[in-house]
Amino acid sequence: MPLNLLKKYPDLLEINHLNQKERLKSLRRVFDRDISNNGNFQLRSKQIHPTTQDGQDPLDILFKHLTTIDEKDDDGKKTGKRIFESDRSVRLHWIKHHIEENTPSVIHIFSYEDRIDRTDQIRTYIFDESEKHVIILEPFREKEEYYLLTAYYLNKSYGEKQIRKKMKKKLPKIH
Repeated sequence: MPLNLLKKYPDLLEINHLNQKERLKSLRRVFDRDISNNGNFQLRSKQIHPTTQDGQDPLDILFKHLTTIDEKDDDGKKTGKRIFESDRSVRLHWIKHHIEENTPSVIHIFSYEDRIDRTDQIRTYIFDESEKHVIILEPFREKEEYYLLTAYYLNKSYGEKQIRKKMKKKLPKIH
């Protein structure tokens, strides 16, 4: 389990052999090292924060979001629960690597105006073209800072196509 703290991009974390409690503990240690306890968690001098929700620890919400996906019923509708997602979880340590732009030759950083819940919202994307990994940040409204919304592996057939389409329509500057 402690070996996961030694893993570097593009290696994957080793968690699939662990039981749920051990897996969460191992992932949380990586998350705490790279995000929670990282006072310099910034993209291009802009501090990155977890999103907030009333009455909930923002770091717990972010950790859950980075390691789980929405559960869907047989009709494809969200059930309101989140379930463990291996593809996201084994790449958890890649977030810091990409935020620090350690492999600039394989990543694309761009901003795009997304249509979310009937409103336009600017989002900043970090797309690792070679490893098919995406990180999504949302700029603060009045500060030069970001919210970290999510990060995931493009394991759906339509995922890379959507990101490339957004990249073609990117905003002239990174927000």
